[in-house]
Amino acid sequence: MSKILTMLKSLSIQNYALISSLEMDFTNGLSVITGETGAGKSIVIGALSLILGQRADAKSIKQGTEKCIIEAVFDIASYDELQSFFSEQELSYDPHNCILRREIWREGKSRAFINDSPVGLNELKTLGTSLIDIHSQHENLLLVDNKFQLQVLDVLANNQLLRTQYSTEYKNLVAIRKHLQELQEKAKASTDEQEYLRFQHQQLADAQLKPNEQADLENEQETLTHLEEIKTGLFDIENHLSGDTHGVVVALKEALNTCQALEKVYPSAQAATERLQTAYLDLKDLQTSLNSEQEKLELNPERLKLVNDRLDLFYSLQQKHKVQTVEALIELRDKIAEQLEEIENYEEVLAKLQQELDAAQKKVRELAAELSATRLRAGAYLEKQLVEKVSVLGMPYMQFACQIDKKETPDTSGGDTVCFLFSANKNVALRPVAQIASGGEISRLMLGIKALIAGTTALPSIIFDEIDSGVSGEVADKMGQIMHRMGDVMQVITITHLPQIAAQGNTHYFVYKDDAKETTETQIHCLSPDERIREIAQMLSGSALTDAAIENAKELLKRAN
Repeated sequence: MSKILTMLKSLSIQNYALISSLEMDFTNGLSVITGETGAGKSIVIGALSLILGQRADAKSIKQGTEKCIIEAVFDIASYDELQSFFSEQELSYDPHNCILRREIWREGKSRAFINDSPVGLNELKTLGTSLIDIHSQHENLLLVDNKFQLQVLDVLANNQLLRTQYSTEYKNLVAIRKHLQELQEKAKASTDEQEYLRFQHQQLADAQLKPNEQADLENEQETLTHLEEIKTGLFDIENHLSGDTHGVVVALKEALNTCQALEKVYPSAQAATERLQTAYLDLKDLQTSLNSEQEKLELNPERLKLVNDRLDLFYSLQQKHKVQTVEALIELRDKIAEQLEEIENYEEVLAKLQQELDAAQKKVRELAAELSATRLRAGAYLEKQLVEKVSVLGMPYMQFACQIDKKETPDTSGGDTVCFLFSANKNVALRPVAQIASGGEISRLMLGIKALIAGTTALPSIIFDEIDSGVSGEVADKMGQIMHRMGDVMQVITITHLPQIAAQGNTHYFVYKDDAKETTETQIHCLSPDERIREIAQMLSGSALTDAAIENAKELLKRAN
């Protein structure tokens, strides 16, 4: 099987934990990281976790410095599907040198970059988790989580498109159900107040409201209320204009006659004559108009009562509905009419929505059934393959089963609940993993599952942080072989304390503490073939390096290769 392109090409760490400056170059296949307990092997995991968007802790910054920088370079040329992420985020795309960087300041500030463009942690996490799967000892606990077990089946079933379709239809179902429920509640409340709405609408409709009517009536009311005062004033004005002795019109007529007579001997008087003529005619016309107005204005108590009653109706409706104008009352009337029409149509709308809900439920059930079929097939595959992979890891009588039960009602993940059943011993009944598996057994199960997932989906890179916890000897050798084979289809990096696994590596890194400087610092070194022999021999024999241990180390390396 041909090797894939290296995903994680290099890692640079500055001022993080016990590291001042560290550069690591990675290769294809299986890379192992070893070192004494407490030397800082897991610092690499911690640094990469920051690249994946994990929350930063200022305490992890190296003492005496203000900022730490973690930078990783990836080759993603083999994963064309990632290019859409860069397009959507408007980021520059270089498939052979994809750079993720995280900068953390002691005061708590943190920045993230993808190809030197600033991004949010969510974007960094989205891309990062597509590049590396970090498996820590803590992740073993996921194996007892039914949700994780369901995810395992879905990955093995390769049913992502179907799950996406199901998720879309389920969200549509939830939206329709919510809309229907809201409309039902609204319809019930509206039906309860329907009679009151009808009463309100009828009252407003009976008022026969017209725009601008209130202003016109208020003006008319003002006139009718002060009618005597108005008539008296108009009479006085007319008397001033046309009185026999002091009337303005009479005086103007006399002045006009005099001016016309002067024109015969004084031609310049013509201009004055014209102006007097105009003034006389205007005032004469005004006199006639005022006289006509007086004749129109008659006391009409019935009309005044009618106007007052009409305005009282307006004022009463406005006070009742807390508005200020007739136009607002008209708007309210029309709105109530729309509400009443909506209430009358509720039954039809609800019936249509119920049909949509029934169709959506049917579609969700159909897709849930299709999902269940893929999971059943994946479950059968997992049962067979996991037993084959894990039984050689010191559990020859291992039994494993995927118990898939139907939910009463499908939910966001479909219509299935999954429970992994396990037994490591002969004639011991299968029980849920959470109830029966030891820590070492869970580690072996998780390795088997990861190996199956890697073979099915060809994940980019995976890092194991002491997944070999609780095993030793031949079992450790078998675990190393599994990880080595995984390295044929993906990049695998493992932190281990077991020589059998370390010998399986294509590349071997050694982590150690350097006390030569003022402060203790973590260093990492890529071992040469001779250095690997000594390191594995040291792991075999402990503090005393013996010739036998060296020979055993050579044998381990020979068998591995």
